[in-house]
Amino acid sequence: MATKIIYFTVNGRPEQAEFPMDCPAQDVKDLFRSAAEAGPHDILKLYNPKGNIINISPNLEPNSPNSCYKLEVVAADCNSAELAGALGFDLSTMEKRLQGLEKKILFEAGETPAVVYEMKKQVDSFREKLESVEHLSWLGLFKDLTDGTHKPSPFYHKRTLHKTKKECEHVREKFLQMSSLEVSDEVRQYLKTPTFDNWQWEDTEIMVLLQVMYTDLDFIATFNIEPEVLQQFLFEVYRRYNNIPFHNFKHCFCVTQMMYGLIWLTDLKSKMDSIDLLIMLTSAVCHDLDHTGYNNAYQINARTELALRYNDISPLENHHCAVAFEILEKTESNIFRNLSMDQYKRIREGIIKCILATDMTRHNEILSKFKSILPAFDFTNKDHRDVLMMILIKVSDISNEARPMEVAEPWLDCLLQEFYNQSDVEKLEGLPVTPFMDRDKVTKPSSQTGFIRFVLLPLFIELANLFPCLEQHIIDPVRKALDYYTEMEKALERKKQNRAQSENTAKSKETTVGAQSTMGSHTDAGPEASKPDTQ
Repeated sequence: MATKIIYFTVNGRPEQAEFPMDCPAQDVKDLFRSAAEAGPHDILKLYNPKGNIINISPNLEPNSPNSCYKLEVVAADCNSAELAGALGFDLSTMEKRLQGLEKKILFEAGETPAVVYEMKKQVDSFREKLESVEHLSWLGLFKDLTDGTHKPSPFYHKRTLHKTKKECEHVREKFLQMSSLEVSDEVRQYLKTPTFDNWQWEDTEIMVLLQVMYTDLDFIATFNIEPEVLQQFLFEVYRRYNNIPFHNFKHCFCVTQMMYGLIWLTDLKSKMDSIDLLIMLTSAVCHDLDHTGYNNAYQINARTELALRYNDISPLENHHCAVAFEILEKTESNIFRNLSMDQYKRIREGIIKCILATDMTRHNEILSKFKSILPAFDFTNKDHRDVLMMILIKVSDISNEARPMEVAEPWLDCLLQEFYNQSDVEKLEGLPVTPFMDRDKVTKPSSQTGFIRFVLLPLFIELANLFPCLEQHIIDPVRKALDYYTEMEKALERKKQNRAQSENTAKSKETTVGAQSTMGSHTDAGPEASKPDTQ
């Protein structure tokens, strides 16, 4: 079997990795992780001799000891590290290892040993206590616990969700230093694929990659966008995404990267105007600006400031649009400032239309419209293009399951965390609890199987009817994800049945033992016990 040898250094220490040419990408990453003695929450960065970041994959160019790559380890989760230090161990790592063990046993044996179940229960219980404390702190409730009139609201504690000034200044400085670096052709090509792994990249690097997208689609030259204005725009966008589990800056990047990939995969550059492509990419960048982690149903039921401002009509999406154009109103961050009034008007109209289309309550309406025009779709028809642009941002927005499982599954964990936070607040405030967010009713697989079957696949299939090339890129992975979560759901159901059976058996034994004990006590009492009391 043909093998490949890669020479690299870690902290100045020479290392070499040897692997088969057809080695899976994850195995290659694990090999480098092992060489670097990196933990599961660490990000690996590999640099070529020119100083460019290159992707860790089986496609790495072979090199020699005289032209070593440089491997660096970057901490991925400061909060996790701090918590681990404070606790003396890493709870997330322990939980993941336990989940992995449990999943393996479930699939192989169909039953979880009592000892694993008990360990999981203890970890869950400890995490629940930690999360409840963190949750109250996040809501800003510690100072108000004695105040019965206090009503927590996302807009009350919004400031605590925002990035700190110090954090933003540090990121901005680092981004400006990196913005002039050359990104390798390999990474540029990788950026055009749905398999791109966002977890390998820090926020500053993500901003550089967004800059690459605007450059490689020729927006800089076509629309006369000054580099420093684009950099300020991207920084302002980064600043206005909040520190929440799912709808954060990394999600913004994932949606934009999928949109970027779809533009290249479907060759939209030859089918649509550059201005439409600019609208789609910028809409993806801005589509969840200042999201606070609470959906429209919560906004409306809690009668928040946004719900009142937008009359209960897509309050979040209207807010995302408004924040986007607040950023674009500033001359120093207005990437459209060199365009004509007519061009700006068209862009503004397009961005608003695209971002408002991400409100899932409009899903059936938009999909039905697309299906009706599909048989006679015409790229020269503006109405047809407008609907396609809405479909493309919708697909990009919910496209995580089209990615490799090692990329997609952590995103589901983040989403569930945000869902559970909302349902907890709904219970706390006496509001209607959103059923698919209730931690007492929703499991990881059950949250996905129905969503994939009835929302994702029908949407993706219709887009693939227009662009058949997408079948292998986004539909096949989604079908695999459906199979994966269906099997997980079945395994959980078997586990539930086995537990119920074990509990019934245990209760039955207790009842039998109890009955025997009672009989024994009567027997031990002897004949005297049956004599009436004559006194």
